[in-house]
Amino acid sequence: MAEHAVFSLSATMKASSPTFKIASPPLPFLPSRSRSLSLSFPRLSTKIAFKLKSNPIRCVLSPELKTTLDKVVTSQKVILFMKGTKEFPQCGFSNTVVQILNSLNVKYETINILENEVLRQGLKEYSSWPTFPQLYIDGEFFGGCDITVEAYKSGELQELLERAMCS
Repeated sequence: MAEHAVFSLSATMKASSPTFKIASPPLPFLPSRSRSLSLSFPRLSTKIAFKLKSNPIRCVLSPELKTTLDKVVTSQKVILFMKGTKEFPQCGFSNTVVQILNSLNVKYETINILENEVLRQGLKEYSSWPTFPQLYIDGEFFGGCDITVEAYKSGELQELLERAMCS
């Protein structure tokens, strides 16, 4: 019998910026961690509730989760799915990408994938990329740490970010 998890993406206004939350209840086959994720974005005011069918062996990217991720990655010009937050990275690779983005003075949002295992596994399928961090620019997957470092060194990252910010 497949396990079901109810997910929701909701928005509430706080000051001038909405707060976004992706939430799921604890699943019996996953470690007991918090199943909620809070995000602050200046756009995207929608509420979505959906069920994700999954099994103990591997999480499957459901159409509902894919739709939600599509909305999240297109809600900002630059989004970094990482271990930890930009204020407190919890892995060296995530910290490297944060430092690069900070050095370029680019506005970006981060999502801590350690807070939601189903989201973490779903993102691996969504991007076809097995590791984190994962950088999205203008709604498109750009790459992980190594690709970001190389693009930064070559100047390609700066050019891409400038185009994205102007579009």
